[in-house]
Amino acid sequence: MSERVCTRCESPLEIEDLRCAVCALPTPVLTRGERPDETVAQILRCNGCGAGVRYSAEAQAPRCDFCGSLMEVEVPEDPVEQAEAYVDFTVTDAEAKAALGRWLGSLGFFRPSDLQAEAAVGGLKPLWWVGWMFDAAAAVCWAADSDAGAGRSAWAPHSGRFSMEVDNVVVPASVGLTAKECEILAPRYDLGRTSAEPRGHANATVEQFTVQRSAARKIISESLEDVARARATGHIPGGSVRNLRVSVLPSKLTTRHMAFPAFVLAYRYKDKLYRAVVHGHDADCVIAEAPLSWAKIAVVVAVVLATAALVVGALSL
Repeated sequence: MSERVCTRCESPLEIEDLRCAVCALPTPVLTRGERPDETVAQILRCNGCGAGVRYSAEAQAPRCDFCGSLMEVEVPEDPVEQAEAYVDFTVTDAEAKAALGRWLGSLGFFRPSDLQAEAAVGGLKPLWWVGWMFDAAAAVCWAADSDAGAGRSAWAPHSGRFSMEVDNVVVPASVGLTAKECEILAPRYDLGRTSAEPRGHANATVEQFTVQRSAARKIISESLEDVARARATGHIPGGSVRNLRVSVLPSKLTTRHMAFPAFVLAYRYKDKLYRAVVHGHDADCVIAEAPLSWAKIAVVVAVVLATAALVVGALSL
């Protein structure tokens, strides 16, 4: 079937769109022969973090790859949106564990001296987390106050407009990973290593899209506004800016459902578990929790206080 486009603004339409995402024109209803088979699936839902992954009949009461909580089978009423492209794994299990070890040894003075040697890496879970990737062209109108031309006042109003194009902007849809973790991981993927099916790790878990389409459109629109707000700062005269507001009018918006590779690991230090995430393409990208050495912190505080006391004493003489 050829790509559907809006009859008014010619923006691409997704199969389930009832209205155009750009101009809100109602879309033609597909006939039974035009509509692809809807994907109805069973999902394993985590009781802890809420992440959803593909159901496997072999997995009975499995634990979540993201947080370790038990999972239960869920059968959603609506069709399940699937990733249409998977970024390949290029980092191996051994490389991911080695990357975590290097990271543990690079944390500096305020971490335990034996952290790298004593940390025992336990569970390692390869997985694909999901997100939307969009391209867009848009007209942006902005208004803000700045210190340019303010005269006797501290601020002067300014406004303007510009056009922008954005490509390959990732909006995370993951529940198992945090938004901050996804934000750090996303820019480091090589999108040239993308396949129609999961590839590069046979045992990796695939996370499912769980956000409704209407909510997804809202999240993507908000992300487009964030991009416009960041680019608008380059158009505002002056060195200080406040009250920046933007209005975005897209002329096209194309969205793809993507899955991105990563490893979730757990390591134990002094009988406590810590979580880590290692990039599936760039092993140097590690996001993890690590303990502090309170003994070292106490020594530094004591030295600072003693030095301050000596200084005060010397000044009082």
